Amino acid sequence: MIVGRIRKPHGIRGAVIIQPLTDAPDAIFAAGRRVLAGSADGDLSPEDGELTFADVRSIEGGVLLAQLQEISDRDTASLWRGRYLLLPSIEIEAPREGEAFVHELRGMRVELPSGELIGEVQEVYELPQGLGLDVSWRGDTVILPFRPEFVRELDRAGRRIVMELPEGLLD
Repeated sequence: MIVGRIRKPHGIRGAVIIQPLTDAPDAIFAAGRRVLAGSADGDLSPEDGELTFADVRSIEGGVLLAQLQEISDRDTASLWRGRYLLLPSIEIEAPREGEAFVHELRGMRVELPSGELIGEVQEVYELPQGLGLDVSWRGDTVILPFRPEFVRELDRAGRRIVMELPEGLLD
């Protein structure tokens, strides 16, 4: 399960900036906790192994400044830029009713409250203003903001998202 992404190195001693991709960053990114290296698809990178947090603190913008035991200098930290951090799904609390893991959104049907089908989620993007869903629509795709004020229902088992979109967004 993807829980974060290393954005960039910070300083000369190997610290990194991490974008948490979880609702429980304090529990997952704690000193002494280990994470696994992986890809954007959630696949493990066995050659990279595990990383262990030595120190973590929140900084402005909802990101974390972390020192990992296995990274001791800026050059090594630079090699980790853009890499994803994973945890086995058994170590993560299951989503509650009306929630889903980000990787589960791909392939879900997106509908309007009227039941009209917009399309299927092709891709999920991390944007500065939050997640964007790239949804097939009328032979093309449209990026829809995946924000609480627009999501009326998320049916994980039924693989369906009901969204009430702002006027004109699909015009």
